[in-house]
Amino acid sequence: MPLTETLARIDADLVAGRIPVARQRLRGLLSSFPHDLTLRRRLAEVYRLYGDAAEAGRWMYLEEDRNLDETAAFEARYRSPARRMKALTWHGPEAKAGNAFAESQLAAVRGACAEKLGRPVDWTRPASYQDCLKDEHEPPSEPLTPGGVLAGVGCVVAVLGFLAIWVNGLVALFD
Repeated sequence: MPLTETLARIDADLVAGRIPVARQRLRGLLSSFPHDLTLRRRLAEVYRLYGDAAEAGRWMYLEEDRNLDETAAFEARYRSPARRMKALTWHGPEAKAGNAFAESQLAAVRGACAEKLGRPVDWTRPASYQDCLKDEHEPPSEPLTPGGVLAGVGCVVAVLGFLAIWVNGLVALFD
């Protein structure tokens, strides 16, 4: 599907209140267009609708007009430079960032990661920094939401109901 058509669907999803669908579409677009800062900004706006400052900060990290509280929340969630490199999902040279601020942000994260690891790392070779992630705690990819918690509780109730019916059936079979 062309970029413009997908963006139109995202707009329609947001108008209709289908925020999770809009978020997923934007994440998909970013996997195809990792250098598009406009898509990153739009994804940050969606995460603000969720009230998730860390994810909004993640997707605005390369923008000069970013919110410093969101940036701090992102850096707190993704504490190590290697985690930040992975979270930023940048692929390719920093020069593709399109502006000096974004390029310097990417260079700073890469430099901090290289310093911590004691060897060069590269955005084009994720293996150069991801091998050190094995020993680190992985933060949740998505925050808990009331809807997610209710869905989980509903699944547990459904399983317990099924088990009760099954046990009652066994008891009736042997009576």
